[in-house]
Parts: sequence; C-alpha cells; structure tokens
Amino acid sequence: MAKRNIGKEIIQGLEEIKAWKQGKARLRTYTVDLPRAADVSAIRKELGLSQGQFALFMGVSVATLRNWEQERREPQGPARSLLLVAARQPQAVRAAFRSVMSAPRTKTYAKAA
Repeated sequence: MAKRNIGKEIIQGLEEIKAWKQGKARLRTYTVDLPRAADVSAIRKELGLSQGQFALFMGVSVATLRNWEQERREPQGPARSLLLVAARQPQAVRAAFRSVMSAPRTKTYAKAA
C-alpha cells in the first residue's frame, strides 16, 4: 500500500476550493435523504422490534420514540443516521441487536467522579 502524502492532499483540496470560488471548477455533491419522524414506525416494524426494544436500540426513551412515531418531534443528528442504517440494512441491525441482547454482561462502567 502506498504511503499517503497528507500535506499534498490538503494543498490539492485547497486548490480545488480556490478554483470553485473562481467559478473554474464544480465540486461533487451528494444528497442523502435521512429518515423523518413519519418513517420511524415503519422502520421499527420492519425490524420486528417493540417500542421498548427499538427505543433501547436507538438509545432514547420510549416517550421520545413515541413522539417520533406520532410525529410530534423529529429525530435529530445521529438518531437520523442510525435510522437510515436501520432502514437500508435491517438485517445488520437485527443481528447487532440480537448479539447485544443475548450476550452476557461482563463489564460494568463506573461513573466518572
């Protein structure tokens, strides 16, 4: 594997930005449609998880999940990204959820002082 020249890559990137600002170049852009509150219920049902299980997986309270499902609130930030993974790769999410739920707890974490 060839060694990267980070300095050269940074300079190249800055040159691309300069050319773009001068109207001499077009930059590639990508649009990703992240799931919205209206999608949450369908994603959860596709995974075959209860509200409690899905809330645990998402790292939110059941009340928050219900607010999303009833479209009173919109998921934000990392939650929307995780919903995208759940929608596009449900088998991976199911496998991850099963492995966590079936694994014995072997480590506890102490609160920071």
